[in-house]
Amino acid sequence: MLKFLFMMKFLIPLCFMKNMWWVVQNMLYLMMFMFMCSFVLNPSISNLSYFMGCDLLSYGLILLSFWICALMITASESVNRQSFYNGLFLFMVLFLLMMLYCTFSSLSLFSFYLFFEGSLIPTLLLILGWGYQPERLQAGVYLLFYTLFASLPLLVGLFNMYEIYGSLHVMLMKVDLLGVLMYFGLILAFLVKMPMFLVHLWLPKAHVEAPVSGSMILAGVLLKMGGYGLLRIYSVLSSLGMKLNFVWINISLIGGVLISFICLRQTDLKALIAYSSVVHMGMVVGGIMTMTTWGFNMTYTLMLAHGLCSSGLFCLANITYERLGSRSLLINKGLMNFMPSMALWWFLLSSSNMAAPPSLNLLGEVGLLNCLVSWCWWSMVMLMLVSFFSAAYSLYLYSFSQHGMIYSGLYACATGFTREYLLLVLHWLPLNILVLKGDVCLLWL
Repeated sequence: MLKFLFMMKFLIPLCFMKNMWWVVQNMLYLMMFMFMCSFVLNPSISNLSYFMGCDLLSYGLILLSFWICALMITASESVNRQSFYNGLFLFMVLFLLMMLYCTFSSLSLFSFYLFFEGSLIPTLLLILGWGYQPERLQAGVYLLFYTLFASLPLLVGLFNMYEIYGSLHVMLMKVDLLGVLMYFGLILAFLVKMPMFLVHLWLPKAHVEAPVSGSMILAGVLLKMGGYGLLRIYSVLSSLGMKLNFVWINISLIGGVLISFICLRQTDLKALIAYSSVVHMGMVVGGIMTMTTWGFNMTYTLMLAHGLCSSGLFCLANITYERLGSRSLLINKGLMNFMPSMALWWFLLSSSNMAAPPSLNLLGEVGLLNCLVSWCWWSMVMLMLVSFFSAAYSLYLYSFSQHGMIYSGLYACATGFTREYLLLVLHWLPLNILVLKGDVCLLWL
């Protein structure tokens, strides 16, 4: 596990050398393929080093981190043109990748907490340094204080666990804690990071003000850290979780319906995609809280699928923004006439966002529907509404942006660059190929 960290350490000096953008980008793709060939496809911890290890749960999310960080550099060509800042940008991406790699491969819950919070620093600097509008300062403050305030009870809870049991090792977390305060302290930080409905206000602000790279890593990986933490910690909270989890399931399902209504009245492309992430993460929270094997496995599947799909939609929104200078749907109309070659990609990623076959989203959402209905058949009502409105706002996003009368200020057609088509293919292809190997997601339990 440490060899990948050493390789990233040697990449950092290259960030500040001239014309090294493509070298760093291609090295990240190479490291991702090297890690993919390590084949960690068993439920036990392998690839052990001093304080790191990897099982299937870690393997998929580390692979996703490598993939999204390499695609972030591909998507941020406008930063590359600013010769003074591009080295600093590459450094931030590599620093963030190191934090994510250490987070997902930590074997101690304290080192997990340390890197979990450390990933906030490069994300905040990406938003503050390369965001588009002055409101990015407010968005950065929202991101920082929401997540830091919610994480303090988690730190206190981990110290209490160490005092009682003498260890914070992941594989020894089979004990059962019964304190209600401990229960709330341990899961609050993860619910905010997901984010769950009622504590989600930082996410749309951060997405709207972030550059495309910030939106990609937020939607692709950082939201998954909350789900990863819940999956790791729930062996500790099983008995109390069976009594109290109905609260989180109800909040998530009702919140999913309400946020779907908010999506249907959005006029900002990035805000619509950001709110749709809250809906999908609501289903993920519900799946984890059922405490069933189906719920855990399908949560993992949907987290991977959403990471690729949402990141691809943010890339499409940025491609449009670079041409038109606006993210408003009132201006981004009739894009099928303005950018006809991008209409197919809008359709493919919008359909994946509403869990159309053959995407990995379908596998995850069908499994989550199954486990939630088996947990309580009354949840079927909210799940029907969430599924219907998910299709409604995805079709609204596609049809409103591609059809209609073109904005009168546009007078020519535009096409995409090869880099942009490659970027979209590298999002869509794994999203629809991984469904052929869905049985791997069932191995870790």
